[in-house]
Amino acid sequence: MEVVKVLHMNGGLGETSYANNSLLQKKVISMTKPITKEAITELYSSMAMVPKSLCIADLGCSCGPNTLFFTREVVKIVDKLSRKHGHNSPEFQIHLNDLPGNDFNFIFQSLLPRFQAELRPAGCGSCFVSAVPGSFYGRLFPAKTLHFVHSSYSLMWLSRVPGGIEEVNKGNIYMSSTSPKSVINAYYEQFQRDFSTFLKCRSEEVVAGGKMVLTILGRRSDDPSCKEGCYIWELLAVALQQMVDEGIIEEDTLHPFNIPQYTASPAEVETEIKKEGSFTINRLETSEIMWAACGHDFYSHDSSKADDGYNVTKCMRSVAEPLLVEHFGELIIDQLFDKYRRIISDRMSKEDTKFINVTFSMTRRE
Repeated sequence: MEVVKVLHMNGGLGETSYANNSLLQKKVISMTKPITKEAITELYSSMAMVPKSLCIADLGCSCGPNTLFFTREVVKIVDKLSRKHGHNSPEFQIHLNDLPGNDFNFIFQSLLPRFQAELRPAGCGSCFVSAVPGSFYGRLFPAKTLHFVHSSYSLMWLSRVPGGIEEVNKGNIYMSSTSPKSVINAYYEQFQRDFSTFLKCRSEEVVAGGKMVLTILGRRSDDPSCKEGCYIWELLAVALQQMVDEGIIEEDTLHPFNIPQYTASPAEVETEIKKEGSFTINRLETSEIMWAACGHDFYSHDSSKADDGYNVTKCMRSVAEPLLVEHFGELIIDQLFDKYRRIISDRMSKEDTKFINVTFSMTRRE
């Protein structure tokens, strides 16, 4: 599997699109807004002279309404700070990055006009938005040009499936309690390589004193194969195994399939940041959000009208379908996610199911 070519969220506005099934991701961005505001305020206050153009990059921007949600908040925060200090609001150079398969057309045709129309009456500085397709595990921008980097729910994706695990991780599609230690080690080593590369690339692109706020799916436990980080994929593996048992999928086809993701702990993140050495950690926090948040209004506690299992399944389908189609083909997808929905609904009715987020705010050293 060539992750760079295959990994992207479902585009467009269909029932299974990421645009219509990314409410949970929006809630996570909202949850981390105070950390973003703090970082932007510190950045603004630390500048001897506010630049005429503030350069912002959103890495792993995807293609739904969340794409410009973070950017809108940053522009408003900076504009408010500028007015408070009697300055003109700077212009904003906004780079939206994701892998080449991302639906950038949807962003520029459907989302950008609304974004610009909303900010224009507020009198904010002009926003110049560009698409930057490519992997963030490589250089994306000229040296020392970025003032602020953001990424949410993207950096847990690896650049590749760890090598050598296909034959020893049978019955699993990710790390699990039944995975051999060699599989766990392979995933961790791939995370170390990728995250170190990410930090090195950003260290060359971010100006001295520049900020990064990054949020990933992670875990609190020291055990990489714990349910906190792996359960949602374990349940997908159960659905796939049912299809093997029914003769719909060949067993030999299932074994080579593994998810290119690593849900790191705060300690693992901190270790790699300190090892690379280019950034100072300002905040390193964990939070949690229930699986059921995939379908609930952010401020509502009423779940009576929601089919939680259905909503979680649609969210996961919008993320995982391209990977599954590439490996198994399109014919099994509807049946697979029908089984997955039943499994998820059953487990959610019996267990306390939640995602763990790890958010870290950093400053580029001088």
